[in-house]
Amino acid sequence: MYWNLGKHLMNWEKFGNKNNNTLKNTIMGRYYNGDIEGKFWFGVQSSDAASRFSASAECEASFIEYYFNEDHLQEVKDELQRIEEILGENLQKIKQYFSEREWYDDSEMHEAGITDNMLSEYADYKLGKKIEECIEREGQCQFYAEI
Repeated sequence: MYWNLGKHLMNWEKFGNKNNNTLKNTIMGRYYNGDIEGKFWFGVQSSDAASRFSASAECEASFIEYYFNEDHLQEVKDELQRIEEILGENLQKIKQYFSEREWYDDSEMHEAGITDNMLSEYADYKLGKKIEECIEREGQCQFYAEI
């Protein structure tokens, strides 16, 4: 089973964004922080998932810095459309599945007809939607992804 919380190693790290530099208590996992924030899906989503949305990116030793602006918006929308086409009717099924729970386990998910590939596409879809909304709201989207 994969839980949002559980047994964690705690770690203090410094993350910066365009508004301020803050210290955040992070829980073991790979996070992205900046104009958008979140955690990559364990065992499902790679740290370079945002690359599929055609960002400008720079790779450092322990993180990838992504930068999107309005020039990238159509490419983000196109990739979101491709994911919607890949998932087809399953997109609504997956959204419904996750709207009813905070965690999932593989056997329960597979019983619901959700494959590992669908889950990976959905994780990227959610990241892409955050990027799209940020660009539309701010005119840009910049964040750091832990490797």
